[in-house]
Amino acid sequence: RVQVVESGGGLVQVGGSLRLTCTGSLTTTDRFDYYAMAWFRQTPGKEREGVACIKWDGSEVYYADSAKGRFTISKDDAKNTLFLQMNSLEPEDTAMYYCAAGRKFREYTIEESDFISWGQGTQVTVSS
Repeated sequence: RVQVVESGGGLVQVGGSLRLTCTGSLTTTDRFDYYAMAWFRQTPGKEREGVACIKWDGSEVYYADSAKGRFTISKDDAKNTLFLQMNSLEPEDTAMYYCAAGRKFREYTIEESDFISWGQGTQVTVSS
C-alpha cells in the first residue's frame, strides 16, 4: 500500500494562506491514481475531522462545510503528490493535518474508516 508524508504546515496569521503537500511512496505495481486521497485534521481532545477528499481519477471532490470556499484539494498523479491549498485561514483551522489514502470515495461525506494509509501529520497554527 502507499505510504504518505505530509509537509507544508506552519504558523500563519489570520487571513493568510498555506499549501500543504502530501507525497506518496508506492511499490512498482501500485499507482497513486488507484487511491482516493483525503485531508483530515485534529485538535487535542477532539475527534479527527475529514476536511477534503478527491476521487482516485480526480473527477470528484468533497469538502467539509468548514472548508468550502476556502480550501482546494488537488493532486498530481505523475508526482504522486496531493495538495491542500488553504486560504482565508482562521484560528479555528489550527490543527494537526493528516493526509490519508483509501479505496473509497463518498460523494457526501468523508469516513475515516475508508482510509488505509496515514501520514504522521503536519501542524498548522493560525494566530489572531
